[in-house]
Amino acid sequence: MDTNNEFNHRETQGENRENQFRIEVADGNQAKFFSIRPLGNGRYEIIDDDGTIGTIQLDETDHARCESQGCELDLPLLHSIRDQIQFHQQLKSNTQEP
Repeated sequence: MDTNNEFNHRETQGENRENQFRIEVADGNQAKFFSIRPLGNGRYEIIDDDGTIGTIQLDETDHARCESQGCELDLPLLHSIRDQIQFHQQLKSNTQEP
């Protein structure tokens, strides 16, 4: 497995790491909470109570597609996280418009 790529470490200049936000997703019949930290260029760090559990990169042209690295989450949970990140970003952009 090639671990020498830019996915983990590259941040966009000017991206504020304090823009972290919380999401809630369903995992079966339980709610799970994650903190999400934007890393820039459609990449987000996923954090739970134990620390970072991985990174997700959203495809801005195909919203149904995402890539993850270091995540040991099942696909339905990962897709729920993706959906909540996209929902948060939509709300954020709608509130910033005049």
